[in-house]
Amino acid sequence: MNGKRWKRSTTTVYNISYHLIWCPKYRRKVLVDDVAKRLEKLLLQKAHEIELEIVQMEIMPDHVHLFVKTTPTNSPHFIVQQLKGYTSRILRQEFPSLKSRLPSMWTRSYYCESVGHISEETIRKYIEKQKNK
Repeated sequence: MNGKRWKRSTTTVYNISYHLIWCPKYRRKVLVDDVAKRLEKLLLQKAHEIELEIVQMEIMPDHVHLFVKTTPTNSPHFIVQQLKGYTSRILRQEFPSLKSRLPSMWTRSYYCESVGHISEETIRKYIEKQKNK
């Protein structure tokens, strides 16, 4: 995907973005040094595989922030499920200390907020004005 505001498919014009956050189990500060570097590479690999553009990423010791752009067919739940599942499996294989410190790599929960170019108020006004046309 490129940096343009709108993307296109054969039937759709879209601009879909999400801010996603999730944490390691028990919010342990395990995302440091080599683990953090490897996590970044794994997230980029999986994102490419599922047609996801990671616009911005910040890996903190106890949580991950992503700003992503995606296609209309990728739900936030699918995205998080794919990224967390893939990274958990590989990180726990490559860093045995994670297995001994955590029963699973990630918490089950995550934060998701849709991010748009125009505000909710603008959309409400636009829809309301459609009645008067």
